Amino acid sequence: MAFLQLKSVGQTYFSKQTATTALEDITLSVSEGEFVSFLGPSGCGKSTLLSIISGLIQPTNGSVSLKNQSITKPHPKIGYMLQQDYLFPWKTIKDNILVGLKLQGCLNDERTAYTLSLMSEIGLYDTLDKYPNELSGGMRQRVALVRTLATNPQILLLDEPFSALDYQTKLKLEDLVSNTLREHGKTAILVTHDIGEAIAMSDRIVLFSTKPGRIFRTFPVTSHLRKRLPFEARQHPDYSVMFQQIWEELEQIEQNDTE
Repeated sequence: MAFLQLKSVGQTYFSKQTATTALEDITLSVSEGEFVSFLGPSGCGKSTLLSIISGLIQPTNGSVSLKNQSITKPHPKIGYMLQQDYLFPWKTIKDNILVGLKLQGCLNDERTAYTLSLMSEIGLYDTLDKYPNELSGGMRQRVALVRTLATNPQILLLDEPFSALDYQTKLKLEDLVSNTLREHGKTAILVTHDIGEAIAMSDRIVLFSTKPGRIFRTFPVTSHLRKRLPFEARQHPDYSVMFQQIWEELEQIEQNDTE
């Protein structure tokens, strides 16, 4: 039985005059502990599919299930991390990382201790009494990661969480996120436009075509890359080979879109 299962998922947006199909016939299985990246051109429905998996959007067609439980609304065991950190500026960092637990009614000494231990793991324990405007963008994204992990989700959905960061910070955060998720045995789906990021962080890459969004091809990442942290993976010969393969497939997709 698949950990996460998508069956014939489709999404069509209707107006008075038109019907626009954003996604069509998406069937996909994700194993527990797997890191999968969704990659493709703008407009292929990657973020829409992530919202469907999270339960924020109901698909027009098909179904989504997590551990054989149908997902029809936001689920407490699905964590969602976005481009923006969305920390509350009037709350301290400690209050921000505990807000999800409060909303779920799960705030207790055990969960608080676990969350604070995550802050130690990512090197930000000394920021607990600070406010978001006192932290850099990379630090705030690390806080957002802890806030997401605090509720102990079974799967994390990452919607371009590094895209607003400078390149050096982005590379460091890729390593930290990858290592943290691996150590805690988390399943993750990453939406990205960055080929290199997808290769360096993933076990498998799902490439989407557009108009409407469909699965075009799936790329398994080699074991040589999977066992390395993202920064190290970028230095391996397999990285360049895979980058070229995916680049050529994206070129074909874009060429098909213009014909």
